[in-house]
Amino acid sequence: MQNLGTSADQLFEAPELYFSDLNADVLAAAVSAAADLALVLDNQGVIRDISLGTSHTKELGELRQWVGRRWVETVTVENRGKISAMLAAATGGAGPELQGQRPERQVNHPLSGGLELPVSYSLVPLGVQGRMLALGRDLREVAAVQQRLIDAQQSMERDYLRLRHTEARYRLLFEAVDEAVLVLDAGSLVVFEHNAAAARLLGDSSKRIVGRAFTELLAVESQAESYAKFSQARSAGRSDEMTVRLAHGHIELKLAATLFKQDSTSSLLVRLSPLHAVPTAAGRAAEAPSLLSVVNAMPDAFVLTDMQGRILSANQAFSDMLQLAVGESVQGQSLDRWLGRSSVDLNVLIGNLRQHGVLRLFPTTLRSGYGEPGAVEISAVAVPDGPQACLGFSIRDVARRLPAEGRSNRQLPRSADQLTGLVGRLPLKDIVGETTDLIERLCIEAALELTRDNRASAAEMLGLSRQSLYVKLRRYGIQDMGGPSGD
Repeated sequence: MQNLGTSADQLFEAPELYFSDLNADVLAAAVSAAADLALVLDNQGVIRDISLGTSHTKELGELRQWVGRRWVETVTVENRGKISAMLAAATGGAGPELQGQRPERQVNHPLSGGLELPVSYSLVPLGVQGRMLALGRDLREVAAVQQRLIDAQQSMERDYLRLRHTEARYRLLFEAVDEAVLVLDAGSLVVFEHNAAAARLLGDSSKRIVGRAFTELLAVESQAESYAKFSQARSAGRSDEMTVRLAHGHIELKLAATLFKQDSTSSLLVRLSPLHAVPTAAGRAAEAPSLLSVVNAMPDAFVLTDMQGRILSANQAFSDMLQLAVGESVQGQSLDRWLGRSSVDLNVLIGNLRQHGVLRLFPTTLRSGYGEPGAVEISAVAVPDGPQACLGFSIRDVARRLPAEGRSNRQLPRSADQLTGLVGRLPLKDIVGETTDLIERLCIEAALELTRDNRASAAEMLGLSRQSLYVKLRRYGIQDMGGPSGD
């Protein structure tokens, strides 16, 4: 029996002993089980019969129409050269050293609706009147995995770019502050970051400050008390102000430390100011005019509120977003007058800020003074330790942002990202309309995720009663999303 494989193939050692008595039905069953798509070709490359796997149930009728057509006519124009080369090699067009080799070639078959079927073929001569057998492997799953990889890479690139922009804004604000600020490791008190004002005040270069214990920069008589104040900050969240003396020049300064956490690490934010500074609002504003001007000139809206969401101050970008009349002030008014579909969004924001202290990239809407809603993205922080407890909101207009090319494993008439992005902006009945139960489940899951599994807020956001929401949760078998239930 002729050996049809290459030296690299691991073939049976005695096929004539075990396969010589196989009939046509057994051979056809083996070919159908081994290949997703198998074509029987004559010596002219015309398809005479076809075997389809279970993955081609939807295209069964369309693929059956290939019988009687030339194989090369069933592929896209750019792939016809591959088919011709495979047929030439199988019919003796290749040199003697390549006879019997079966290189795989990937081709695309055009289907109705503008779709394509990618298949990897290997060609086997049957030895009967020049017939050949084309064994195909369906590559749609491979193509889907490759597309998901590309989508993941693009998403990572967008996240990285957003992180770079955030870091640039942070660095700009950090360096624009005239007050000396240092960031210390809470345990070792080693300085790992400081602004230019701290370098000027301490009289050292950046290389000599970063990496040193902060107490080394103080006079010996100030070190013991500073240790006590730092311990107070670690336990209570902030320390009382104290007077310290620097190790060089004997300059006296006021020191205050505040504890903050990022991920699993704790750090101390240390502020230094001259002893004769005026501790008034006007004095603090005079010390940092650059920071105020930068915040007011930012293209993103920035709003400062009390712990109940009543506006204390806002920059010019916020007034521009609201399209307010000249001279109309937002101070003293509740933020939920313009934010979200109802008071639900602000309640969710404030609840998460009180619990976690920070919230990033919360999608919602902002209504202008004329009632027109626009898509926005909010990052917020709670500052409960200052002279007045407050909440800071950074609001970015995302109405013109290009949407990510999200793809759902379920073939929906619109993407899951588009549907779930409407939750919190429209009632559930307007979103669902005449759609299927699948879309209703996506909306419920998105509402639970946005509210950190607070079912009471999720029900209000969706425009449902609690009982109706619980019935739908049991109906779809939706479990807890990982947060407090809100019951």
